[in-house]
Amino acid sequence: MTDLIPVISGLSKKTDSKIVMVVLDGVGGLPMTPGGPTELEAAQTPNLDALAAHSQLGLLELVGPGLTPGSGPGHLSLFGYDPLIYTVGRGALSAVGIGVKLNAGDVAVRGNFATLGEARTVLDRRAGRPSTEKNVQIVELLQAAIPEIDNTPVEIYTESEHRFVVVFRAGTEPLGANISDVDPQVTGVPPRDAQANDEASQKTANLVNAFVQRAEAALSAEPQVNGVLFRGYSDVPHFPQFSDVYKLSAACIAGYPMYKGLASLVGMSVLDVDSVEDAPEGKLDALRQSWNDYDFFFFHVKKTDSTGEDGNFDAKVKKIEAFDAILPEILALNPDVLCIVGDHSTPSKLASHSWHPVPVLIHGGHGRSDLAARFTETEGQRGSLGLRPGTALMPLLMANALKLEKYGA
Repeated sequence: MTDLIPVISGLSKKTDSKIVMVVLDGVGGLPMTPGGPTELEAAQTPNLDALAAHSQLGLLELVGPGLTPGSGPGHLSLFGYDPLIYTVGRGALSAVGIGVKLNAGDVAVRGNFATLGEARTVLDRRAGRPSTEKNVQIVELLQAAIPEIDNTPVEIYTESEHRFVVVFRAGTEPLGANISDVDPQVTGVPPRDAQANDEASQKTANLVNAFVQRAEAALSAEPQVNGVLFRGYSDVPHFPQFSDVYKLSAACIAGYPMYKGLASLVGMSVLDVDSVEDAPEGKLDALRQSWNDYDFFFFHVKKTDSTGEDGNFDAKVKKIEAFDAILPEILALNPDVLCIVGDHSTPSKLASHSWHPVPVLIHGGHGRSDLAARFTETEGQRGSLGLRPGTALMPLLMANALKLEKYGA
């Protein structure tokens, strides 16, 4: 990819037109059997189908050929930031998303509660997805048991369900964040030891390994939430601000802290919404109530990803259909440009993120309709947008909204 940020920031202009970007997290899929449908193809989506008939469709590669995006890199790409240039760990995104202030030299780590069996073998990387209330109880237990390690203050925070955040506070010397993951990202093996990839990160690796050991001891009486897995270490990142690059007043409408954190880091206003993902009314209300205050809206839908990670094809289909049911509420606001896209693929067949390009739909503005008839992976291949890098999306949305000046003489 090419870093388009410096170019776009010189061409963007303020107008009254409004852009809505809906991110159906992990929406891309695969057939469960050869010749079968993907989740998008199996879903009954009359509203998306009607929209696709008057839109531009295509496919996006979020990071690069064959590279599987994490949620952070995937969203950065959608926002126009090349994720190979602008990097941030999941820990900082989660920490900022729940309102934790990070200071220079601190390291934030994203954690999963897990279920461990004999010989510390990982049985479930998400501990059965405990309730957020259970998460709060476990975090309180751990915070009491691990207030500090080797005179380094340790702060532990609930994110949601099985996710939590640990912040190691730096003293007089900054902590490094270049560390390998504890999370093996597969079951049937023990958690890995954290390894420092440079000398500056050795102390942090020692802190992480000590935390894992103490946490397992503190959770030994728990039948299901009895282990912790870490990945996504990060210190304080700094990005060009969204408003400076695009001349947009941007709002984030999301429930999960990680996405709020990412939006906050690029300078979007994070709106207060009901975080219950199965009840979209809170997000729709936030969109309606703030419609006159912003000209760009990032509207995030999570459960299309969670159900894919669980390997539940039918449940993912239902989440896609649930979004289709609320699509008319978004269209009723008459955005000048509406985009529907995924931040990565999460095929139920693989029960994980994958490298497959995601479908993208751009409606409104001054684009051309094309031959694609549905918002699916196969129809995306037929669309006029073709296969493009994820960082091409924001320039396309800006152009369709007439928010870019001509490049060159």
